[in-house]
Amino acid sequence: MGFLNNILKIFLGNKSKKDLKSLYPTVSKINSYSESYNKITNDELRQKTRSFKLAISKIKDPFNEKIGLLKNQISSVNDIDEKERIYLEIDNFNNVIHEKVNSYLDEILPEAFAVVKETAKRFKENEKIEVEASQFDIELSSTKNHIKINGNKAIWSNSWDAAGKSIKWDMVHYDVQLIGGIVMHQGKIAEMQTGEGKTLVATLPVYLNSLSGNGVHLVTVNDYLAKRDSAWMGPIFEFHGLSVDCIDYHKPNSESRRKAYLADITYGTNNEFGFDYLRDNMAHSIKDLVQRKHNYAIVDEVDSVLIDDARTPLIISGQVPDGDKHEFKILKPQISELVTKQKQKLINTLSVAKKLISEGNNDEGGVELLRAYRGLPKSKALIKFLSQEGVRQILQKTESYYMQDNNKEMPKIDSELFFVIDEKNNQIELTDKGVENLSTQGNDENFFVLPDLSSEIARIEKLNLKFEEESIKKEKLLKEFGIKSERIHSMTQLLKAYTLFEKDVSYVVVDNQVKIVDEQTGRIMEGRRYSDGLHQAIEAKENVKIEAATQTFATITLQNYFRMYEKLSGMTGTAITESGEFWEIYKLDVVEIPTNKSISRNDENDLIYKTKREKYNAVINYVESLSNMGRPVLIGTTSVEISELLSRMLDRKKINHNVLNAKLHKKEADVVAEAGKAGIVTIATNMAGRGTDIKINDVVKNNGGLAIIGTERHDSRRVDRQLRGRSGRQGDPGSSQFYVSLEDNLMRLFGSERMAKLMDRMGLKEGEVIQHSMITKSIERAQKKVEENNFGIRKRLLEYDDVMNSQREVIYKRRFNALFGERLQVDIANMLYDTCSNICETYLTNKDFKQFEFELIKVFSFTSPVSQEEFNNSNIDELTAKLYKLSIEHYKTKTKTNSEIVFPVVRDVYQNPSNKFLRIIVPFTDGVKTINVVSNLKDAYESKGETLIRDFEKNISLAIIDESWKEHLRKMDELKQSVQLAVHEQKDPLLIYKFESFELFNSFVDKVNKEIISFLFKGELPSKDSSNIREAKNLKTNDKVNTSKEEVLNQDQLAMRRATQQNQGHLPKAETIVRQQPKIGRNQKVLIKNISNGEEKELKFKQAEVLIKKGGWVLIKQQL
Repeated sequence: MGFLNNILKIFLGNKSKKDLKSLYPTVSKINSYSESYNKITNDELRQKTRSFKLAISKIKDPFNEKIGLLKNQISSVNDIDEKERIYLEIDNFNNVIHEKVNSYLDEILPEAFAVVKETAKRFKENEKIEVEASQFDIELSSTKNHIKINGNKAIWSNSWDAAGKSIKWDMVHYDVQLIGGIVMHQGKIAEMQTGEGKTLVATLPVYLNSLSGNGVHLVTVNDYLAKRDSAWMGPIFEFHGLSVDCIDYHKPNSESRRKAYLADITYGTNNEFGFDYLRDNMAHSIKDLVQRKHNYAIVDEVDSVLIDDARTPLIISGQVPDGDKHEFKILKPQISELVTKQKQKLINTLSVAKKLISEGNNDEGGVELLRAYRGLPKSKALIKFLSQEGVRQILQKTESYYMQDNNKEMPKIDSELFFVIDEKNNQIELTDKGVENLSTQGNDENFFVLPDLSSEIARIEKLNLKFEEESIKKEKLLKEFGIKSERIHSMTQLLKAYTLFEKDVSYVVVDNQVKIVDEQTGRIMEGRRYSDGLHQAIEAKENVKIEAATQTFATITLQNYFRMYEKLSGMTGTAITESGEFWEIYKLDVVEIPTNKSISRNDENDLIYKTKREKYNAVINYVESLSNMGRPVLIGTTSVEISELLSRMLDRKKINHNVLNAKLHKKEADVVAEAGKAGIVTIATNMAGRGTDIKINDVVKNNGGLAIIGTERHDSRRVDRQLRGRSGRQGDPGSSQFYVSLEDNLMRLFGSERMAKLMDRMGLKEGEVIQHSMITKSIERAQKKVEENNFGIRKRLLEYDDVMNSQREVIYKRRFNALFGERLQVDIANMLYDTCSNICETYLTNKDFKQFEFELIKVFSFTSPVSQEEFNNSNIDELTAKLYKLSIEHYKTKTKTNSEIVFPVVRDVYQNPSNKFLRIIVPFTDGVKTINVVSNLKDAYESKGETLIRDFEKNISLAIIDESWKEHLRKMDELKQSVQLAVHEQKDPLLIYKFESFELFNSFVDKVNKEIISFLFKGELPSKDSSNIREAKNLKTNDKVNTSKEEVLNQDQLAMRRATQQNQGHLPKAETIVRQQPKIGRNQKVLIKNISNGEEKELKFKQAEVLIKKGGWVLIKQQL
């Protein structure tokens, strides 16, 4: 394939070179403008931004005027179809604005980038920059120490605090960074090598796109980076009058977080952006909404966010009734005993295999070997035996024979096993022997046997029982099926927990809790749980508290969240290996950006050993020699277990070293700070591969730089490249060497047969090694197989979520319309028509006039508009049109009547001098249930009750949609779980899921429509007594999910945390930094400053407090 690619490059050219060739003319233009800007004053440089904004306003104004006229026109239009047409016209104008503004941004790109470059240059070359003070400068000066107001001048310093760490600006964009900025503005991914200044590159497209006023989101992988980068880069934007904020400083659903989203540039973590979207779609008041339309996002470490984190959907959930009831503890002893039995049995099986193969009986020995492999593939004894000469070939040959004809012969192998493990796909299946073994342990031999529903129902129906008795038997049968389905599911998850998930590899137990370890970074994933009951199974296995099951209230994958943005781009050091996935899922092209200085790191070919023991011994010897040379060494491992093993081996050699893994993650700041010093040895899981900056001095450079040692090839090439990228930054010397054994997971599962044969033919003795570029390429091909497999898993997850997303968009749009109320009338009309159509189609098909009339009374509270004869002779369209016309007129009359009835009650409350209510709660009932409607008292009085009726429509719609949506999500969760059984019937679960979910959603929408329409038609005040109306107080939002994360500290974070401790005197409990001032006495003198004009006053605190509370003044300092 590599040869074919080289041939194609000769004829078609290199993509990377083509991409860059088209960008060089733009870079020349930027530099040309930048040179011309050298001659202008600071104020003239700032005026450029105002000019850009003014030009954009001129583009928008004509269309905004038309939109304003159309909105005014809506209030006087009664025809629903005409209203819908006007709303579509408004949407079209908004789309035209968006297109024209984007075209203008493309046009001014060279000028805008030159403005940012010149700004960075002036901050680097000048300790102070003096400009005419704007109102924005004055406001910033009250909270930012690097800005001082002197008369009508604002003085900007080039040193400021970046989230607890003092920095002095020393960066100016070089050409390759300009290229990266252009690529990101085009909505692509810029792959830039580690240390090339991606954070600075992002300032270019962020500045340009923020000029539109529609907001730019810069997404980071953790809250520390969000806080640091917003503070670090913020002054560059603020100098030009652009507001900057970070959502991670503010509480969810708070006013301050809403303001953060209204800023021109908003920093934040991927999870918080996603959770805010879900929270917004659970809000019951406009003031609870925080996000605006998703305009443009730049994702830092884009591969980590859009690929690695995309495996786990974001979920807001709450406790379900009886969520703590499960069978894990009951089933655990049986499953534990079953796993032990299989282990003991396979020890004998493996011994027999060894004996037969040593005697030359490869056929029978291969059968026993395959049986041991399918029963416990992770057995260390098995892995070691497979590394011996010729053994793996015997296994592969036997497996190929029994897998032919769609695994036709495989049951002969599996018949002796209790369960079979498919390690590649992370699946486990109980055999007939396993079911029999489990069933015989109890009194019920059918304890784990699902009843055949179709045959059992047919048997019950043949008994000719009375209707009530037959229903009871069927209900009992279905209940038994449900209980046993859940039992089998719990048992399967327990089997997975015992055989596929290893402690200190897949998870760790900390503070009596099971915590997942991210396989990509090696970090603990706080707040994450395995889905589908697997986490509870692991908790049962580890004898820790089993947490109660939860119900999903709102969910979305990061893939579908980020696809909502009008424009999306990203930056990372490792994206090219996943370029196919980026394009297929996100339509994001990857462009490789050249480095500013050539990389001088020496990347050696992999060293291949037969066994892990030989490999680790070689690693330790190499580490010893490097350390003696005075070079710092970073050893990368894939699990906690391996890092602890290597630590013990280094201890035996008396080599001083530091260890960093998921158990010791809080030490990261100290460990990484030491990692670049001469002779220092650091063992780290993959967490050291991303977001860390290991700095080396001149002595280390002269000794050869930082040495990277990989103890195993990771499943993903990106992770290996990240580890390598710690060394050789910005032209620094360094080296990287990966050690591999045939016992490694990657080589066992996906290594090529040719490699095993080659090792055998060479007859390598213990400790001997192979090193060749062919072997390295073979390993990379194995990694590609894993990447393809992982992509398949992620794509499958997305396909399931795409089904949910299509439903989510419909419901969230309805909620949005109900919340704002502008288009609710159109939605109600559509619901009314759909309900009429559904009723007519249901009963006209069966010519059931009696039920038709009953349904009309039940839903609309009026009788049939047609006689039985007319009903029988009508077609569906005619009858629907007639019924819709009658129902819409009836509803208009009903709303008018309700306004007239409710107004006297509202008037009594409003005119009562003892009532000081702003908002009121009015109870409405349909005769069955009562819903409290919140409305503004003054508006309700002045509109003679009309606004209260509109609020009634909003509240009813939201209440019914939300309650039904939660129930629908529960059914969708159950459906997703149940369709997996279709695999046993040789059917695709996804196809069944799509079909069933479509039917389920149609039923859900019909039900919601009927319930809303029915309540709107029947709803009225239960009493005309004004004493039933009470004041609506602001209720505290109850956030039902804990999304906080304990982030891992690196050396920059530690500086931030230490600075905070010095200010506070203790470690903060929350991530948001709060400076606690000493208590000020009422008569103590203080200095305060006016935000508007910069005026300062010295007066007593009791006088100053009044001015500060009004918001126009801020406290500068207290006098001692």
